[in-house]
Amino acid sequence: MPDWCYLVLAAVGVTTVLAALSVALAQFYYRRRFLDQVVRIFEEKPLFIVPRGSPDPTAEEVTFRSTDGTRLAGCYLPHRADRRRGVILFGLEFGSNRWAAGPYCEHLRTAGYDVFAYEPRNQGDSDTDPTYQPLQWVTDRDVADGRAALAYLKGRADADPAGVGVFGVSKGGSVGLLLAAEDPAVRCVATDGAFATYTTVVPYMRRWVTIYSPHRRLQRLVPDAFYGSIGQAAINRVARNRGVKFPRVEAAVRRLWVPLFMIHGEGDTYIKPAMAQSLFARCKSAVKHLWIVPKAKHNQAPQVEPEAYHAKLTAFFTTHLGG
Repeated sequence: MPDWCYLVLAAVGVTTVLAALSVALAQFYYRRRFLDQVVRIFEEKPLFIVPRGSPDPTAEEVTFRSTDGTRLAGCYLPHRADRRRGVILFGLEFGSNRWAAGPYCEHLRTAGYDVFAYEPRNQGDSDTDPTYQPLQWVTDRDVADGRAALAYLKGRADADPAGVGVFGVSKGGSVGLLLAAEDPAVRCVATDGAFATYTTVVPYMRRWVTIYSPHRRLQRLVPDAFYGSIGQAAINRVARNRGVKFPRVEAAVRRLWVPLFMIHGEGDTYIKPAMAQSLFARCKSAVKHLWIVPKAKHNQAPQVEPEAYHAKLTAFFTTHLGG
């Protein structure tokens, strides 16, 4: 090989090392400067519109225990058809009560589906865990409560041997994705406004950094993995401080093989449609559909497109659960 080739290779090697060093230094700088701000923002509670329903006289009031003994409250809403077509576990959004499931599930009950809605710990009439301060992000304790709700359904005298469907809204949808990925009793899952940590935090990191740093041209060149490492460091710190774990919903969706129907509002200013699309793209299921509802804000699709909303949900569960 000619001598000039060695010189070129050496130059390339030096350039690569310098580039890697520059990225490492930039990452150290950004992490040192912005980590505290990211932690603070991660712990802020968004101003969601949280619906609360009224008790349904036809419902069966239920209490059951989570895996650590925490008492949880729920309501079993029977179908209103000539026969039962299936059973659906409903996951609530952050802060709402079990009766909020009513408007979301009225048409499903009319179509023949029993619906079981439960309140996770520190929410509604469920027990308060003094060691736990819930956020809008899914934690291991939310998953434990969801597993307990699923176990309750499977243990009922009238349990459906064919399994159950899962339908969750916002945080409840994210918990539903985690349950569907691990429990073979779940035959299909529908979500409205579901979100994960990494696919939500990284886009927001890009916005947050522009607030605190003027180097916007440099910021556009930084890859997502760069911001992701800082975001993950912030998530890990919050987890340690609160004594919880934040499960990776993204990883669960990659393991999801059952039919999936995701609904998301085009006008959602909290969880942008691109975040939902990024999460949806990770699903390997042969049957999956994402419906972006025009003009709908977070969890407002039933108000914007009520007929289509209920028709699509009923058709999904009829095809994959009640068929």
